[in-house]
Amino acid sequence: MPEAGDAAVFARITLPHLDSAYSLARWLVRDPAAAEDVVQDAMVRALSYFGSFRGENARAWLLQIVRNTALTRLAQRAQSPEQPLEAGPGGMHEHLPDPGRDPEAALAQREGFSRLEQALAALPAELRECVVLRELEEMSYRDIARVVGVPVGTVMSRLFRARQALLRVGQAAGAKETTP
Repeated sequence: MPEAGDAAVFARITLPHLDSAYSLARWLVRDPAAAEDVVQDAMVRALSYFGSFRGENARAWLLQIVRNTALTRLAQRAQSPEQPLEAGPGGMHEHLPDPGRDPEAALAQREGFSRLEQALAALPAELRECVVLRELEEMSYRDIARVVGVPVGTVMSRLFRARQALLRVGQAAGAKETTP
């Protein structure tokens, strides 16, 4: 068990990355409540293995633990007949405050978020996690490779394939909007 001084160092090193940890967990498990549980479990695991942390990139180290915890949770969920309730008809963005005053612009923005959310959710997990880590968490290819446990070239390939898939979805949505 870590000593009191270790716990303070652990908190100083890991707490700045909690938002990133939650974001990754949410995109992997696709359930906000389950994502909170994943992050909590990952933090407990990280604390118990903090003695093995060598001082390298704390964010990548923590996100690797979050990823492994999320994948374990998904495997357990697949074996369990119980399924959690979905985030709701509006998805995860439904609870965000409306930044615009124009109802039409707000509707278009919500629809855009919904399309993006659906497109990301439709990607296979190995592509989705790379996109989330690169585009939303702004991690380097090297750090993503460390988190997901693959070579940098594989990360680049997955990002290319994910971006191409998202581009196809965007083009298809654009074509539908222009069709009378």
